[in-house]
Amino acid sequence: MLERIRFNWFSNVRADVLAGITTVLALIPDSLAFAFIAGVNPMISIYSTISILVLISIFGGRPAMVSSTAGSMAVLMTALVAQHGVEYLFAATILTGVIQLGMGLLKMGRWMSFVPHSVITGFINSLAILIFVSQLRYFEGQSWMMYAMVAATLAIIYILPKFTKAVPSPLVAVAFMTIVVVFMQLNLSTVGSLANIEPTIPFLHIPSIPFTLDTLWILLPTSLSLAIVGYSETLLTQTIIDEMTEEKTSKDKEMRGQGIANTVTGFFGGMAGCALIAESAINVKVGGRGRLSTLVAGLVLFILVFVLDDVLNSIPIAALVGVMMMVCIEIFDWNYFRNIRSKPVAHTAIMLITVAIVVVTRDLAIGVIVGVILSVLVYAYRSATQLEIHEELDGDEKIYRVRGQLFFVSSDTLLDRIDFNDDNDKVCLDLTATHVWDHTAAKTLDKIVDRLKSKGKDVRVLHQVSKPKLGIKSS
Repeated sequence: MLERIRFNWFSNVRADVLAGITTVLALIPDSLAFAFIAGVNPMISIYSTISILVLISIFGGRPAMVSSTAGSMAVLMTALVAQHGVEYLFAATILTGVIQLGMGLLKMGRWMSFVPHSVITGFINSLAILIFVSQLRYFEGQSWMMYAMVAATLAIIYILPKFTKAVPSPLVAVAFMTIVVVFMQLNLSTVGSLANIEPTIPFLHIPSIPFTLDTLWILLPTSLSLAIVGYSETLLTQTIIDEMTEEKTSKDKEMRGQGIANTVTGFFGGMAGCALIAESAINVKVGGRGRLSTLVAGLVLFILVFVLDDVLNSIPIAALVGVMMMVCIEIFDWNYFRNIRSKPVAHTAIMLITVAIVVVTRDLAIGVIVGVILSVLVYAYRSATQLEIHEELDGDEKIYRVRGQLFFVSSDTLLDRIDFNDDNDKVCLDLTATHVWDHTAAKTLDKIVDRLKSKGKDVRVLHQVSKPKLGIKSS
């Protein structure tokens, strides 16, 4: 136990600390933007980010994965805040956490195995596009200096590692650009331009709402939606980070951690959050591997808000936009498109449809759900078309040898192949090389047996050694 604790927390101290500091730079503008989306005070999002980061570093299942307030969840909060006020949002956050904790305890993390690689690729690429598009708003009404600073930030990020990797290049780029803006007194937007950050420490807070069944029905639709979106975005991000680090981590533990983080955050006047792919990718790419990286990110954000607020307000938005542009470039799956000719057409189509739906709707959950449904339909079609039926004669017995998967799509194929009016008195359905998956297939087989018997034929059915318990008639 002590060895595992040491490995998760202290096996990569220097890199984790620097990665945590770098990650905060990307979190700040996003946290403020998410507050505007939800219609709440920006400090609520900042407090929530600090709380979630600290708690998830302790209770989460995926070290180095960054969780915070999220745009996909903030959108779902808008109506509740507008109609009922911020106290209902705090209560909804608590209920969201309880639901997610239940998801983890019920081991629902395994459901992510149903999400195919084509959908995951679409998820990543659509996020890269959305992040890029979201940064364009910062260029509105800006002078050429904004463009020059973004370009200079990207230049430092990509050129510095060719000389040294002692310090993450995004951190150096933001620090350098901040110094340039302060000393040259350039007229550029800074973090202080986005929101008036007035640090006040939040305390334990029971939401001021009526504790009635009517209130529960008001909260439940929002909380359930938040829990599902948080579940999908968190576990998809976890799958991607697991691949980047070549590690396998517990999705159920991560969901329990998300549940704890959101529940506690709600009691401190915060809004629900989930894992963020962009910030998680930054953390991992600059060297973050342990729980210390996310803990440092939370603590550094706390220090910036409550101690170094002047420094925080002076950070130029152009430098942070440059960092986010780097994230878009890094997480987009360019290799997929370079090798697109070698990819199955259906795989590519599902990936592109997933991207299109997410970009148009700005809803990651809808894109993933549609992608999974399309993948299931493609698999069902392929399984149905691969059903093999061979006919043989053994004396006066006609044998139908079936190979493949029998289910609601393919069962009619078998029904159509049976000749109910041939001259053979005996018929054998050989199912030893197939598997009957559902009730529809079982009923189709029963229908075949009944019709053959009604024609006066002697029917026998050969099953697999372990016959599925689907009520199939045998003779």
